[in-house]
Amino acid sequence: MNSTNSLQIGWNATSESGVVAAGAAEAVAAGIQILENDGNAADAAVATILALNVTDHGDCSIGGEVPVLIYDAAKREVKSLSGQGRAPLDPSAIDWYMENGIPDRDIKMAPVPSVVDLCTTMLQRYGTKSFDEIVAPTLSLLDEGDESWHPNLAVALRRLNDAERVAGGSREEGLQAVSDEFYGRGSGGGDVAEDLETFYIEQGGFLRRSDLSAHETLIEDPVSVTYRGYTVYKCGTWTQGPVLCQSLCLLEGFDLRGMGHFSADYVHTAIEALKLAMADRDEYYGDPNFVEVPLAGLFSENYAEIRRPLIDMEKASREIRPGDPVNMKPLKGPGAIRPGAGGTTTCVVADRWGNVVSATPSANVYHAGGSGKAGVSYGNRLRSLNTTPGHPNCIQAGKRPRITLTPTLVCKDGAPVLAISVAGGDLQDQTTLNLLLNFIEFGMDPAAAVIAPGFATGHIQNSFDPNPAREETYCQLGRLTLNDQIEQGVCDELAGRGHTVVMQGTPIGRPVMLHADHDTGIYHAAGNPAAGRHAAGLGG
Repeated sequence: MNSTNSLQIGWNATSESGVVAAGAAEAVAAGIQILENDGNAADAAVATILALNVTDHGDCSIGGEVPVLIYDAAKREVKSLSGQGRAPLDPSAIDWYMENGIPDRDIKMAPVPSVVDLCTTMLQRYGTKSFDEIVAPTLSLLDEGDESWHPNLAVALRRLNDAERVAGGSREEGLQAVSDEFYGRGSGGGDVAEDLETFYIEQGGFLRRSDLSAHETLIEDPVSVTYRGYTVYKCGTWTQGPVLCQSLCLLEGFDLRGMGHFSADYVHTAIEALKLAMADRDEYYGDPNFVEVPLAGLFSENYAEIRRPLIDMEKASREIRPGDPVNMKPLKGPGAIRPGAGGTTTCVVADRWGNVVSATPSANVYHAGGSGKAGVSYGNRLRSLNTTPGHPNCIQAGKRPRITLTPTLVCKDGAPVLAISVAGGDLQDQTTLNLLLNFIEFGMDPAAAVIAPGFATGHIQNSFDPNPAREETYCQLGRLTLNDQIEQGVCDELAGRGHTVVMQGTPIGRPVMLHADHDTGIYHAAGNPAAGRHAAGLGG
């Protein structure tokens, strides 16, 4: 990484040629190095993601997941890449989960690792570089590191490089050989896949080479809504991303700017909209390849109009109130009062050609039993499924969990203007809503938006609790978390409306954000420094 040794990496940056904002500074440097070597945003994002799996290990890993949104400047389109592993294919494994539940801190909670195929797919479809070029900064980090798993992962990644070199043919064919080596496809190679299967068996897991070889990264159309002339893109209902879209549909009917930034009315309205959207998330969302999610109804203007009056400006709701978007009723049933009841990192990149990427790498990493010969630790995302028969997010063979990971891209007049990525589980789209409103309603640039005070609600199901009794998974009904920079008078007024107000000095979510200013031709990128986020600009 010699070319970036003199690079000053802080928490905000501007550039006309390209920017990267992510977690650790070394991962940002990996992305900038690729941009300096004429790579595009896809190339730089993959380099950053791979490096984050070392620098931010614990928040993400090669054995984890990374959903991506990408704007392709040549095609002027946004696509979603489903960097999410699936449940085991063996029906007997699913029977075990349904009988015993989805365990915590056990390899049985791990889905198929998705990061390597996500990276090779993004490079094949949108990139320009080889895997060997892209992985070089990560290998340097591993070679310099001192964790017990570093040498093993370095060996595994070099096996992937070897597979690319001996494949011959085009760049795309070499990248396919990388994926095939990791996932054990085809007749040749597959040593890494063999090591992974051995580890799964030793640890008592259900995943096998057949699960690995069946894995693919789906390239899908994102979901979207318009808000104040901006088009907001999210991944589909295999994530919580549509919650942001539903919240914006509700909020478009209110004069938030007129209420005033961080006024009691503003915070109350946004939180009550989030509660309604989250209730629909918990009621309807799941892998759309397995369940029919009534997304058209959930996003419709009519549905927003009939749900909007449920927001009482004088009183905080303490009920769980999913609606009925099929029969167009504001409530599915009477509002219910239910009992109360890690790790992710961030990456946004833009290049001089106008391509933009938002990615949210994660894993909630565990090292129980080590990480095997391949050095690939595992995550817990199967715990984002549940074992409630008939629920849209109930575990099934080969099903994607409905995850909290939720990158965001925003366009105006067909061109990208914002990319946002947030770490923080169920807080992610709540923090994103704060950032979007900071920018759209109150004109704040990324450097101001990411450090502004925020708010969030605990009035939701815990996305990491697979308890089949879903009514027992609610976090803190009525809870409203506010950063302590918000005026005490506003906090007191919100408490008077029935919110259970909790003050917090640390960031609510860990965001990075970039803005493409098409009037000036300058990119602005920032990450909250109090949350360990970093940013850098190319040539600046």
